Amino acid sequence: MAAVQFRGFRRIFDRTGSKRIFDLLLSGSKHFRSNLVATLAATAGSADRIIAGQIYLNVGHTGLNSPHMGPWLARQRLRPVFLIHDLIPITHPQYCREGEDARHKLRMETALRSAKGLIINSAATRRVLADFANDHRITMPPSLIAWLGIDTRPTNPSVDATFQDRPYFVMVGTIEARKNHLAILEAWRDIVARPGSQAPDLIIIGQRGWEAADAIAILDDPGPLKSYVHEMAGCDDAQMSKLLAGARAMLMPSFVEGFGLPVVEALHQRVPVIASDIPVFREIADVIPTYIDPHDRTAWANAVIDYSGNSVERRRQLAAASAYEAPDWRNHFALVDEFLETL
Repeated sequence: MAAVQFRGFRRIFDRTGSKRIFDLLLSGSKHFRSNLVATLAATAGSADRIIAGQIYLNVGHTGLNSPHMGPWLARQRLRPVFLIHDLIPITHPQYCREGEDARHKLRMETALRSAKGLIINSAATRRVLADFANDHRITMPPSLIAWLGIDTRPTNPSVDATFQDRPYFVMVGTIEARKNHLAILEAWRDIVARPGSQAPDLIIIGQRGWEAADAIAILDDPGPLKSYVHEMAGCDDAQMSKLLAGARAMLMPSFVEGFGLPVVEALHQRVPVIASDIPVFREIADVIPTYIDPHDRTAWANAVIDYSGNSVERRRQLAAASAYEAPDWRNHFALVDEFLETL
């Protein structure tokens, strides 16, 4: 059954109303908002009387910062299960919007105090959550570590012909402070400035986000990087696969992550990854990537130059990636279904 929540509005629909909402979501309609309002009005008779004892599955932290969420769950006699993505606003507030640390603290407290169970995207996230629970003297509910998955059906994407003049590297993700685009852009400046350097291209795939003014300033006024750095805000999955297929490596210099789907996607395509040395990347990719301190821009520049050619380290990673098995959604949901049966 579907639950629709917006600020103080919450409604749970019966199976008929839920099907109408799911069909609307799957339709891809450009008029989703107006159609949703009409659907909500048409299904106004859907009642909450049928939901007592049902599992309430919330996979997006939705509404957890509302002080009314916990009491509402209790009144409805639901069995809440939450997917926890990360605690980054609490552990690294400098990379988030002002006030997000307090909001996220409330989200985690609500989840911990009201959940019958938690689904957590990585062991790294679970360790941080357990520390938070301990610090706030809250008992951890039963939990499941279930890595996020990708579509692992065999694909052989053709190489995008747009960038063939020079070797190129790819970054994937919203342009925000914690993704550390600034270090890579500064590394590219260093590469371009080196005498006799033949700098590769850098393709940045992702929308502009927040707390990244310095990186965005460089993108707006790239100076000597103009011929080398290419920003692609709109890029669908097929185009991204083509760009990855021809890349010398994907760069993931993040300071902190809850998981890291781009790492999984790149390795699944047998594309090398140069990543920051943080626990979650070692958890999901083991020893396959080349790991670098996210603060060491010289090391990043050197790695880019090294991977621009047929280096020993790149050959090592290609060999290691050939045996990589990416997590898939089938296994993810099998684990989740089994876990839900225990609650």
